[in-house]
Amino acid sequence: MIRIPGLVTAAACAALLLAPLARAADPVDASGPGQLIESAATSMLKALDANRDAYRKDPRKVEALVDEVLLPHFDTEYAARLVLATHWRTATPAQRERFIKGFYNSLLRNYGSALAEFTGDRLKVLPAQIAPDGQRATVRTEVKRDDGSRVPVNYSLRKTADGWKAWDVTIEGISYVKSFREDFGAEIDGKGLDAVIERLEKGDTPVAKPSA
Repeated sequence: MIRIPGLVTAAACAALLLAPLARAADPVDASGPGQLIESAATSMLKALDANRDAYRKDPRKVEALVDEVLLPHFDTEYAARLVLATHWRTATPAQRERFIKGFYNSLLRNYGSALAEFTGDRLKVLPAQIAPDGQRATVRTEVKRDDGSRVPVNYSLRKTADGWKAWDVTIEGISYVKSFREDFGAEIDGKGLDAVIERLEKGDTPVAKPSA
């Protein structure tokens, strides 16, 4: 089981979950991968700074903002397909839909409260690296820990018919999608896909739970 430090994971997931808060501040510039991550971060911080006490007291307020506008900027279905890998092909349409929703909601539950502590001095966005075909990109960032050290956090994005969307985050070389795929795959092989979906729907946190 892969465990990712909670603070770093929360800050990293911020760039995937920051766009949702944008509606409470400035619109997100999704014209390019770098612009998407950087403008979303700025919008998130403005929204958090304006209501930080309320977000700290009730993580559900963060979750509500995330839920409101995340999907336009995060390719949930694509990420879920990669997480399920071969199991996606054998899953029924109903199982796919339930898994996507359960997987998405589990991220909201895990990181809603931590996002309320996210501050601008922890994140540095570096220039985006776009593939030669212009369809994929990596946005590199650095997240500062409490001790001052910096952790590399890379975001994977793809260009879709609806513009650029993020689908994975890699923290210190550990892909979020890959870590979920490995752990979910083992559980599905042993218990079946329905068992995993039911656990997610009950709010039981899956793998990659934040550690202290």
